[in-house]
Amino acid sequence: MAQAASAARTVILTVDDDPGVSRAVARDLRRRYGQSYRIVRAESGDSALEALRELKLRGDLVAVIVADYRMPQMNGIEFLEQALDVYPGARRVLLTAYADTNAAIDAINVIDLDHYLLKPWDPPEEKLYPVLDDLLEAWRASDHRSVAIAKVVGHRWSARSSDVREFLARNQVPYRWYSSDEPEGRRLLAAAGQDDRRLPLVVTPDGTALVEPDDPELAARVGLATTPTAEFYDLVVIGGGPAGLGAAVYGASEGLRTVLVERSATGGQAGQSSRIENYLGFPDGVSGAQLTDRARRQAAKFGAEILTAREVSGLEINGAARTVRFSDGSAIAAHSVILATGVSYRQLASPGLAELTGCGVYYGSALTEAAACSGQNVYIVGGANSAGQAAMHLARGAKSVTLLIRGESLSSSMSHYLVQQITEAPNITVRTCTVVEAAHGANHLEQLTLRDVTSGYTELVDAQWTFVFIGAAPLTDWLEGTVLRDERGFIPAGPDMTPDGQPPKGWELDRPPYHLETNVPGVFVAGDARAESAKRVASAVGEGAMAVMLVHRYLEQS
Repeated sequence: MAQAASAARTVILTVDDDPGVSRAVARDLRRRYGQSYRIVRAESGDSALEALRELKLRGDLVAVIVADYRMPQMNGIEFLEQALDVYPGARRVLLTAYADTNAAIDAINVIDLDHYLLKPWDPPEEKLYPVLDDLLEAWRASDHRSVAIAKVVGHRWSARSSDVREFLARNQVPYRWYSSDEPEGRRLLAAAGQDDRRLPLVVTPDGTALVEPDDPELAARVGLATTPTAEFYDLVVIGGGPAGLGAAVYGASEGLRTVLVERSATGGQAGQSSRIENYLGFPDGVSGAQLTDRARRQAAKFGAEILTAREVSGLEINGAARTVRFSDGSAIAAHSVILATGVSYRQLASPGLAELTGCGVYYGSALTEAAACSGQNVYIVGGANSAGQAAMHLARGAKSVTLLIRGESLSSSMSHYLVQQITEAPNITVRTCTVVEAAHGANHLEQLTLRDVTSGYTELVDAQWTFVFIGAAPLTDWLEGTVLRDERGFIPAGPDMTPDGQPPKGWELDRPPYHLETNVPGVFVAGDARAESAKRVASAVGEGAMAVMLVHRYLEQS
């Protein structure tokens, strides 16, 4: 089989902390595959991750990663889990001793391990090469095309620069960041005929220069799908969080022509989580980015369309069709709709915060900013799971992390396992009964005024980084006049609309609404936007799948 023109840049990477074993693995791999693939070896998980990141920036492909299980600091499973974020399509092999086979079997669930090999692997012609041959053939048959690197020139304290980096990162678009005050950043600005007064500058892989692009333009230019391929579908899923992705996977896999519409990036709030530890089937936890990437690829594999950076502005009922209108005036229609719009973090109204948003004040994890917090004092506002997960993630590199909560304890709003982890973390402090009174800074956040809600005492603290995780505002204003909402904007469904046994106003069918059906027949709701939902990833995924089952029932009776 042809290895493709890019095979010379395609890598097989091996990592083992024993230099002798490392050289032996690389020797055997070069003997068999050296003419078609580049063999890269490393002797620690950290150095292997650094090599993978360098390969990614250069646009190189990685076909197979072979990692030893027993390595100090970072074992093979931990390394492969982080390698997933860099090269999710690479095939993963774990080298183990006989005593470690149970760990290897567990890794099949944790990191989607493709194979494990027992040491020693001699003779390689019998024990190593047949395994690698099969994995390479499977990799070549998959969609492993290299994506060229976009370049982003911006300023550290530019809100829009931060937004663009977050948009690209959450949509798994590779990019390289250049500060506008560094030589290479200035060279790129000059080449585009720009200065640093209008940032960011985005140079797409084909060399097109975009100045202060909005999300739809950016999405279209970097290869994300933004335009539907049809005018009518069986199912339109609005929102790409866990509920929406679950609905897209089950809808497409069960034969419905399905399109998912997302206004920013798939994953929702869960996609920004550094570590989700209570999701079924992942005993060692899984990052939101990994879970989102797998779900998105799974939905696409079954044939679901995924549209990014499309803002939905209205829903119309036209006979049996449900018409979804976009903010640019275009529209698509379908037999059925699942509303999985999720929620957004509520904005703090204290003086100074709005002006400093994106310049030291961030809503949500802002994962692209986490590296810059190393050695810094970080403040987190909020007491739910998302705030706790961010605290644990940032505490790995930050000098200190301070959690600010209005209530008297974390236990009323945060899962027990996270409360325990935060309590045991030496550099995390929890300040109860405390709110942000004001934010101060010229071009970026410099200080916060904190107030004790019990005593009224205020304190001025130095702060350059504040991440806000408060409340949950449903993204449902665009449904006004069509779909029933409660006083907070959440969408009641099924029995919640009929507490007295009577159908909702305007309901014309001779059956009651299905469990997740809204007051509009054929329009369902799943996930955090539903009134009285559980606000957990697993329940959202389950509701997305259940909504598809009810869509089938609706279509059969229509």
